[in-house]
Amino acid sequence: MAATEPRSPGRLRTWMLEGLSDMGRQGGHTGPHAVPEPPHKGQLWYRVMCLTGVDYFSTLGYQPGIAALAAGLLSPIATIVLVIVTLAGALPVYRRVAEESSRGQGSIAMLERLLTFWQGKLFVLTLLGFAATDFLITITLSAADASTHLVENPHLTGYLHGHQLVITLFLVALLGAVFLKGFLEAIGVAVALVGVYLALNVVVVVSGLWQVVSAAHLVTDWTGALTAEHGNVFVMVGLALIVFPKLALGLSGFETGVAVMPHVRGDEDDTEEHPRGRIRDTKKLLTTAALIMSAFLITTSFITTVLIPEKEFKSDGQANGRALAYLAHQYLGGAFGSVYDISTISILWFAGASAMAGLLNLMPRYLPRYGMAPHWARAVRPMVIVFILIAFLVTWIFDADVDAQGGAYATGVLVLISSAAVAVTIAAHKAGQRLRTAAFALVATVFLYTTVVNVIERPDGVKIGACFIVGIILVSLASRLARAFELRVTSVTTDDMAERFIRDMSHRRIRFIANEPDRRDKAEYRDKIEQIRADNDLPEQEDFVFAEVTVTDPSEFEASLSIRGEVLHERYRVLTLESSSVPNALAALLLHVRDVTGCTPHMYFEWTEGNPFANFLRFFLFGHGEVAPVTREVLREAEPDRTRRPRVHTA
Repeated sequence: MAATEPRSPGRLRTWMLEGLSDMGRQGGHTGPHAVPEPPHKGQLWYRVMCLTGVDYFSTLGYQPGIAALAAGLLSPIATIVLVIVTLAGALPVYRRVAEESSRGQGSIAMLERLLTFWQGKLFVLTLLGFAATDFLITITLSAADASTHLVENPHLTGYLHGHQLVITLFLVALLGAVFLKGFLEAIGVAVALVGVYLALNVVVVVSGLWQVVSAAHLVTDWTGALTAEHGNVFVMVGLALIVFPKLALGLSGFETGVAVMPHVRGDEDDTEEHPRGRIRDTKKLLTTAALIMSAFLITTSFITTVLIPEKEFKSDGQANGRALAYLAHQYLGGAFGSVYDISTISILWFAGASAMAGLLNLMPRYLPRYGMAPHWARAVRPMVIVFILIAFLVTWIFDADVDAQGGAYATGVLVLISSAAVAVTIAAHKAGQRLRTAAFALVATVFLYTTVVNVIERPDGVKIGACFIVGIILVSLASRLARAFELRVTSVTTDDMAERFIRDMSHRRIRFIANEPDRRDKAEYRDKIEQIRADNDLPEQEDFVFAEVTVTDPSEFEASLSIRGEVLHERYRVLTLESSSVPNALAALLLHVRDVTGCTPHMYFEWTEGNPFANFLRFFLFGHGEVAPVTREVLREAEPDRTRRPRVHTA
């Protein structure tokens, strides 16, 4: 029977996996915004600020209403506390993060460098779970608030009322469709959206302040009600501090601000190792965004509290989730209000696009390196489908309710900011900066307190985060288990002595002995050779080279392999290797020798004593265990052609 030609992949499969590459093996990743601008070809910092601003500034669409629900008449005072924490806490923290992670890795990468082995990987996976909570809730909450603005528009409410869930699902699906088609550079679109949105908000704020000034009794009524309800100023400040964690949504955007850092144009003399201009301009980006947002937070919380009746903020009120849009329609007319609604809907929807881009950049940055993502996760489109389906589920669970999702969003934001504060505190301590260490430690304490209070009062956020964490860990471990027998070595380098050993062996049969180093004395090597010769019935004249692997960090999945040669006791040639996995290192050595010499190398093993399942777990978790069969399996997967596969002998 004639051999059939291999079937070419279908069009759908080819389209879905477009862009799939081995970038993950080299430590890269795919996805929109994955590859930064070429050196000195980036964007001006204020343009890049708009890219993070679609997430940060768009919270004005729902933040004033959430603040009014959480703090009531105290909303302006609680917002001032939020602004102080933003400018004195979050901003200095992320300015330091920009210094420490100039390639946009963020605080997670800073903490990753501090922890090793499995506890480090599990810690990073936990933070990724909260980051996924932050970004996914950004998508669903922003879409829900965009649909709220659409449904509550006076011209459309009669047609769309009661269909908010369907509209939200449509907006999420539309977002997915954009990414499935291909997400082009978004900075130009972001600049237009942010510019128009901020300009319209200036008009609303000025109009609102004019209404307050024109009707002086409004401020008097507010202060009178505030005093009657809470007594003196000290009680008000104390209560504002207590309710402050509920306003934490206003802190979003800092992590995204660092993530887009590679797109900031630096100085002509910037290098990847020392991008001083990029760091300086990113600090400008973060500071300017924080100042703009702080000004809007204070003014909008004041005018919405004073001008909007309390009942309108509630779930069935016209200002719920759209306080500023309510004022725009109320005081500037239906035409302007509709323009404001369109602008708000656009930037809220685009905030979801920014969050999706963040997800597609964040997950491939870590999971492929850990061996904790399937191969198709390197392609954008399959991941978009996964995230959109999760967003559908979250939207359905929360019934597209903006207020209900606030706790989960705040939890994700606060955990990331708290981790950043802890990371910069440790970095300052290692640098010997005592005053900065104390200051950052105080900031970290504030954010940790805020996170704990938010979790206690709104446990739904940490529950959702826990679901994401458990899901990521289970999928990651399953993926690593499925990829356990892959060849994980990305490159092989040899020193002069190792090259000499390989060159000398190429003139005869190449034989290695896999040896677990112990005392490394003369007797160890002599007895090992005698045992291998006896077990495999090899003649006396056969020559051997020992291969010894020292396990470094068994939690690492992919790494380069360095081979060093040495002569011990004046006669025994030994190749020493350092790797996260003994079988992978030995398989990589054999394949490298085959490719360099053109000969088929042989390696001799002893069977490992003990339960096979226990030995496999030792290999999976600690990089050693049942070495011989695992080495053979790695070779089988790496080299399908049996005639070219190095030989493994076990006795």
